[in-house]
Amino acid sequence: MDNEILTWLFDIKLSIEEIESYFSDGERKYELFINDLRTKRAVERNLEIIGEALKRILDKDDSIRITNARKIVDTRNRIIHGYDSVSDEIIWGIIVRHLPGLKKEINELMDD
Repeated sequence: MDNEILTWLFDIKLSIEEIESYFSDGERKYELFINDLRTKRAVERNLEIIGEALKRILDKDDSIRITNARKIVDTRNRIIHGYDSVSDEIIWGIIVRHLPGLKKEINELMDD
């Protein structure tokens, strides 16, 4: 695999792991998340990085298949350009429903 693509995959992996680290104490509760502004902003920043890295990967090699890649890039754009329309519920849903699967896919791609 191309070195640039591997670098971007690694960036995605690191961003996911960083998001996971915010909840490492086992307290993965929505109520705690919405009341912690620093964590919310840090998660948003990592989602921006994930979306940008995916955009670069798709621009370089559109044969690489990652589930919901386009939606992830769109979410990045929404966080950056439509910051006032991003809800805590959407971000939380991404954290609990989509990041675990994305992490698995990224690890598999990096292992190939």
